[in-house]
Amino acid sequence: MSFSNNIQLAKKLSFRKLLNAFKVWFSFHISKNRKQPSGLGYPISISIEPTTSCNLRCPECPSGLRQFTRPIGMLEPAFFKSTIDAIYKELIYLTFYFQGEPYLNPNFLDMVKYASQKKIYTSTSTNAHYLTEEQALKTVQSGLDRLIISIDGTTQEVYQQYRVGGSLEKVIEGTKNIVAAKKKLQSKTPHIVFQFLVVKPNEHQLNDVEQLAKELEVDEVVFKTAQVYDFKNGNPLIPTNEKYSRYKKSANGKYIIKNELLNQCWRMWSACVITWDGIVVPCCFDKDAKHQLGDLKTQSFKELWHSEKYQGFRQSLLRSRKEIDICQNCSEGTKVWTEN
Repeated sequence: MSFSNNIQLAKKLSFRKLLNAFKVWFSFHISKNRKQPSGLGYPISISIEPTTSCNLRCPECPSGLRQFTRPIGMLEPAFFKSTIDAIYKELIYLTFYFQGEPYLNPNFLDMVKYASQKKIYTSTSTNAHYLTEEQALKTVQSGLDRLIISIDGTTQEVYQQYRVGGSLEKVIEGTKNIVAAKKKLQSKTPHIVFQFLVVKPNEHQLNDVEQLAKELEVDEVVFKTAQVYDFKNGNPLIPTNEKYSRYKKSANGKYIIKNELLNQCWRMWSACVITWDGIVVPCCFDKDAKHQLGDLKTQSFKELWHSEKYQGFRQSLLRSRKEIDICQNCSEGTKVWTEN
């Protein structure tokens, strides 16, 4: 994050939120050291899913591939408000994204505005195909703090190799619209991020996307490593530049995750994901919601967060993370930032 963006985040803080964050930090370290899950505090960050629907067909995305086994649908404003009302006093960061394209939910920006009014830092990720002039103005007016725009190529030929069915022209137009809306409304937010998912077809365009970001007055560029499901025997998406790859070739010729899989995970104490229909799952790697730790339609969030089932999942992680399927392709922290 840039300095100005950190200031924006700091404005959302309160003594209660800071105290809760300390409890979560303390609880995580106690749990890690004792190998027993402690349950102090509530999450400081949550991802909530506006929709599972998407207009694109990206090759490593269950939403794009239309391969979900869970229900397809839209987050309802009433459910969203009741959820936020229960947790906003402790919550610092709210990401409006899990699977799907957020702007396909017609109530998306109203929900952003509601969260912003509750003094929560808000963020979303979009393919920018729906950032018309009108939607760009509404986005700025909603109070959204951070807008991540996926742009995985600087020419249409390269862009469409991963963003199947997408239009780079629309991404650039949408970016221009949001920059113009910020200027028109004299707003410092949202902080605009170009996120470049580095794969083999686009790895030669890293410098090009930085230049494009400068031309369009984008605030930040993030190079993100790509998760691929079938990587052990290699994959045409794995980049040749190892700096931007989650995987490396081992002595036997097979590919493995570069990061060491420790029996700990900060996310399990500090964050979680809520699907559009109220299912709570451990993190964003559980794309098909296999590890359902609770249902907000039948229980309160705070009851769920400290439940026996949730603590049991944390315990299994502390015991042997490699036995948890969603952890086996995890590479937390593999991003590279540049500021404009």
